[in-house]
Amino acid sequence: MSLDADWRADIDAVDAALIDEYQSGFPVEPRPFERVASEIAAETGVALDADEVLDRVRGLRERGVFRRFGAVLNPPVIGSSTLAAVRAPEDRFDEVAEVINGYRQVNHNYRRDHEWNQWFVVTAGSRETRDAILAEIEERTGCEVLNLPMLTDYYIDLEFPVVNGDRFARESLEETAVSATRISENARGDLAPLDADLLLAIQDGFPLSATPYADVAAEIDAPIDDVLAAVDRLLADGCIKRIGCIVNHVVTGFTNNCMVVWDVPDDELDDRGEAVGSLPYVTLCYHRPRRTEQGWEYNLFTMIHGREAEAVDAKIDELAADHLPFSHERLYSTETLKQTGARYEDLVADEE
Repeated sequence: MSLDADWRADIDAVDAALIDEYQSGFPVEPRPFERVASEIAAETGVALDADEVLDRVRGLRERGVFRRFGAVLNPPVIGSSTLAAVRAPEDRFDEVAEVINGYRQVNHNYRRDHEWNQWFVVTAGSRETRDAILAEIEERTGCEVLNLPMLTDYYIDLEFPVVNGDRFARESLEETAVSATRISENARGDLAPLDADLLLAIQDGFPLSATPYADVAAEIDAPIDDVLAAVDRLLADGCIKRIGCIVNHVVTGFTNNCMVVWDVPDDELDDRGEAVGSLPYVTLCYHRPRRTEQGWEYNLFTMIHGREAEAVDAKIDELAADHLPFSHERLYSTETLKQTGARYEDLVADEE
């Protein structure tokens, strides 16, 4: 699905505020849309109530501008997640993809223009389960698996303004505050029963109602005050990255993206990663391990999303010239083989 090229011409000030300003920071309170209506009315001068805001959000979701309304969860903090790749022979490419995509713990799989041509994400409740799945994929496909867990998060977010003429994601934003956050491969979240129940209930989004938190509380048979406290706690702990209206960046025009991998001297990695992660056109920046025994010499990953391939290429050229003067490769995504949310039954299961 895609919108017409001039879809933004139909967006008024209220829609624009919802799209660009409520991708995160959505109120955690019993009737959040009342607060949103008040804030938007103050900003735009348009008088509206909570029901009208709800109707707007429903309409934008039906149009495909929003994928869903709810929380963006953080698998590496809750469980154990990794990016992996295989070199699938072209005559067996679809067969290999079918095996990989058959695991419910695989939530993303892309063809990329590279020798390592199939890139997928495995998310499980423990490192042991994650690695067992990788070993099984290797055995079933006969393809060596490149296992690249995230070790440091410098900047990861697909939150950016879309109601504009920007050529690439976050072009109109100022620099972003970043920090080097270490990620443990053995993370298990240590979730309380209420937290686990809550994550399961909200993994596909919140109900689009005037009382979304109360609806979730009723679903998991918990007091509303306990649910609100749990949401705040999970946000503070990093299990929930943000709450808001989740924009479909492909539908809204950001159809070009490139994963660029860099060979950065280890003693410069954090300084370079934090500097690059703060650049407004970089949507993802993180450290993954080298695998020299498999011929993989890269340790810093960046992603840039843009409306035109030329704009993405130009920003990569700028990165290489001004910020990362090191050997690198550009892995363009050429086909989506699987794209779903991580399934949190696996993240919160008591796996041994």
